[in-house]
Amino acid sequence: MPTFRRAMVVEVLDERTGLQRLRVHMPDGSEAAAYCLTGLVGKVRVGDHVVCNTTAIDLGLGTGGAHVVHWNLRRNDFVSPGPDHIMKLRYTSLQFDAGTDELNHPDIPDHLDETPVVVCSVHSQLGIVAATIDALAPGTAVAYVMTDGAALPIALGDLVDDLKRRGMLCGTVTAGHAFGGDLEAVTVHSALCLARWVLEAEIVIVGMGPGVVGTGTQLGTTAIEVAPLLDAVAALGGEPVLCVRASDGDGRSRHQGVSHHTRTAASLTFSRPWVAPVPPEAADLPDVRTHMVGAPDVARILDERGLRITTMGRDHRADPLFFAASGAAAAVAVDLMGGPPPTTRR
Repeated sequence: MPTFRRAMVVEVLDERTGLQRLRVHMPDGSEAAAYCLTGLVGKVRVGDHVVCNTTAIDLGLGTGGAHVVHWNLRRNDFVSPGPDHIMKLRYTSLQFDAGTDELNHPDIPDHLDETPVVVCSVHSQLGIVAATIDALAPGTAVAYVMTDGAALPIALGDLVDDLKRRGMLCGTVTAGHAFGGDLEAVTVHSALCLARWVLEAEIVIVGMGPGVVGTGTQLGTTAIEVAPLLDAVAALGGEPVLCVRASDGDGRSRHQGVSHHTRTAASLTFSRPWVAPVPPEAADLPDVRTHMVGAPDVARILDERGLRITTMGRDHRADPLFFAASGAAAAVAVDLMGGPPPTTRR
């Protein structure tokens, strides 16, 4: 069950569209990090007394790494009219009219026309894939579709904000209950088509936002969404590329080499996604099409762009295989921009 506590804002550390990062004073006299989703509850200022959801931090979880402002006690009301009648966060106290770009663009094609779509299972892969595409095919229009498998507000995505400012993403679409993208979509299927035809993406990257829920069991993880995402791409006539999660730096045996998340997702797909054989055992995943590509120098690519990307706190020096596998998926997508090859190897 949730835990809510009163706090006082003592400092606004940073803010951008949709988000304020704060330092707050708690009832026990301690100070803590918090953030405010301004599109849902409005902005706060120093001295405001707020109600924070402290549940994740109380449980010692890393979810968000901060308390979440639920309401500003300075306000008697907060009114922010939406564009129509499509609600996200439905049937919760924070439900709001997000609108939907399906209604704004009702006549876009319902197919992807062989567009390569890289499907990721953890958020950090997004930055590696986008940066590698930028290096291999400068000027390529790359869009990001964020699912609701982890964080719901795209404003929490520091990586997304950085990639957009650098011109590595041409736009974003938030699908399901995820919200705050350049475009809003009710389903992943329509989000993919909006990315292709409204944002005019030549390559689409799809995956959850920051955070991932895992239980250590085979099926109890939000990373399982990779399977239906790959199938959605294939059903819409796109070219599904599986971004293999692999590691030589993770201390957990289930994630060493090709992660059990990737193995399970591959076993649950009905489509035959493309994979790069990085590591080589990725080619042995069930029902995949192996696309041979040169291994991009991901460390050089990230260093040249001044991008610091980590996965579970590890950078490309501490977990080179994770970064190499993600970069190889990007190389496959770049190759597929010219159309799929006539022959494939299992």
